[in-house]
Amino acid sequence: MVEPNEPVPQGTRRMPAVPKVLLWIVGIVVSLVLIVFIASFFIDEPLRRTTERRMNQSLKGYKVRLPKLHFSLIGLSITLKGLTISQEAHPQPPVAELPYLRASVQWREILSGKLVGDMTLNGPKVHVNLLQLKAEAASKVPMKQKGWQQAFEAIYPLKINLLKISDGSLTYIDEDPKRPLKLSNLSLSADNIRNIHLPDKVYPSEFRLETDIFGSGHGTVEGRANFLAEPTPAVKAAIELAKVPIAYFAPMAARTNVRIEGGVLSASGNVEYGRKVQTARFKKLSINGVKLDYIHTPETARAESRRAQKVKKAAKEVSNKPDLILTIEHFSLTESNVGFINSYGGKKVRLFLSDANLYLDNFSNQFSKGPAKARLSGKFMGSGATQATATFRPEDKGPDLDLYLKIDNTQLASLNDLLRTYGNFDVTAGTFSLVTELHVKNNRVNGYIKPFFKDMKVYDRRQDKNKGFFHKVYEMLVGGIAKLLENRPHEQVATKADISGPLQNPKTSTWQVVVELIKNAFFKAILPTFERNVDALGKHK
Repeated sequence: MVEPNEPVPQGTRRMPAVPKVLLWIVGIVVSLVLIVFIASFFIDEPLRRTTERRMNQSLKGYKVRLPKLHFSLIGLSITLKGLTISQEAHPQPPVAELPYLRASVQWREILSGKLVGDMTLNGPKVHVNLLQLKAEAASKVPMKQKGWQQAFEAIYPLKINLLKISDGSLTYIDEDPKRPLKLSNLSLSADNIRNIHLPDKVYPSEFRLETDIFGSGHGTVEGRANFLAEPTPAVKAAIELAKVPIAYFAPMAARTNVRIEGGVLSASGNVEYGRKVQTARFKKLSINGVKLDYIHTPETARAESRRAQKVKKAAKEVSNKPDLILTIEHFSLTESNVGFINSYGGKKVRLFLSDANLYLDNFSNQFSKGPAKARLSGKFMGSGATQATATFRPEDKGPDLDLYLKIDNTQLASLNDLLRTYGNFDVTAGTFSLVTELHVKNNRVNGYIKPFFKDMKVYDRRQDKNKGFFHKVYEMLVGGIAKLLENRPHEQVATKADISGPLQNPKTSTWQVVVELIKNAFFKAILPTFERNVDALGKHK
């Protein structure tokens, strides 16, 4: 070690002394930083109260509770913890819980000459139930006037340009609290929200959304957007859905007379939504393993009719609309059970197709896209081999449809509910088959329905032992008439009902035509051979 007054050895340089002024500057800066850091804690509580009050003053119909807030003067950031938002009409559960929200200056955009912010949310939970939705729908204050934008501006004054959400969840409870519709592990990233970069592009902002759906399903939405577009944000994105369990929609479907059990949905495609164009193109849309029933009752007949009118009106509005393109390149319904239930007077008849497989290609709302083609296979009533093909086009001048259907060797005993309801008898043996061809074009329908009955046995002493004497006689007579009408070479009862003429309602949609065909074929034309004779015999029971 060299003493101060000793000469410096040759080859050794003396380190220059640090100026006292620089030491004072460093000390002052450090002290100021410490003062600012400590002072920021003293302003937290007044700022928390002010922020909570301003948010509540902005919102209409909702209340905010903010237990903790921290403002950092160093990074000009603000952190909120435990923020909850509740609907005043139904405060429990809170519609939103935000355990951690941080907003700060987006420093990188300072170089672009823009003063904007970024926001990060960890673990946010949005929870909505049917009562809250009904209260919102009944409110006289439009959603745009609820004050949401002003409330969030009260949190942080800068416009948010970057938004990140991690580990979020969105839960909706309809009528069944045991079956919530829940998106979990939700993450969202959206950048350039204020269109700072690429402002001339139609979709200048990037975003990505990923979430688990109802536990076992998964979905991603990734693309670009213009969040500042008017009157609503514009978006163009790719969508991927995988193994989404659709039975969770059962409570909502029940309100439209549809009963759903089981089933999973998968889909992939692209959507674009803007002021001048709305498109949805699905390359693939598939449903597997669902049990689906449409239930008709006299009590809901009027509501069904009103819904049909709304569907017809909506279909007419979107058909061939130039700025609205809806396309499904390939749709499949596989390994499913699809039925129609007619219930009235304490009686219930269910007609169904088991092991159903439906394939639909080139479905579109645009006539110029050409015809869609459908193929259907399954087992009618669990036994009758069923094959059907259909070609139909988007409606231009009314429904445009060609349909071919063939059902072979359905066990007649499986139709006993139908036979008892419409013919007041049942069978113990025999088979049923049906062939139909239908063409609908230019508001006219042409075709035929031809049912076959083979080896039918109506009366059985053991099966009918508990029935009344006159009912036994009635079933014997029905069986006898079947024998008299039997086609001897083929040992089958056959009849043919020709269908020809104008549509009763030219504005009926293609789907309504198909539904009416099913109802008429299976509930009216299935017993044409017996209709007159059964009615006559029924008067003598």
